[in-house]
Amino acid sequence: MNKIYQEGPFGPIYPQFERKPKKAIKHLLKVQKGECTKALFREDIGYIDIVWGENEPETNRGFGLKHIYEKHGNSIKALGFEIEDFIPIVVQFGELSLTKTGEEYLLESNYFRVVIERKAFGFDKQWILTAFDISKNPHQNKQ
Repeated sequence: MNKIYQEGPFGPIYPQFERKPKKAIKHLLKVQKGECTKALFREDIGYIDIVWGENEPETNRGFGLKHIYEKHGNSIKALGFEIEDFIPIVVQFGELSLTKTGEEYLLESNYFRVVIERKAFGFDKQWILTAFDISKNPHQNKQ
């Protein structure tokens, strides 16, 4: 199950999790590197990759699953959700909009926002940039 087929801009690529977001997230939390391509799908935007990413511990700035887990994991758990459960739900059923710059998709529910980046390293690639609890401030600025 850990077979790596190739390397991508985010490290090892794990294509075996296509349309299996919960398994993809659990896998990335375990191996802590790489990306699961086409792990999510939404009819109006297409396939979405999940990347492990990075997070700077001192500033809590970063991207990808590592950033979500380290910066927002406790607030997500406090609402009674696991990361591998809420991300697929918000992606599938959240309200879709674009950021002011048009560079990212926003998917929102009553509690969470998932931000989908539409580029990576200069080429088209849809991937989860971040996800967080917006229930305390639901009118947070849309980047």
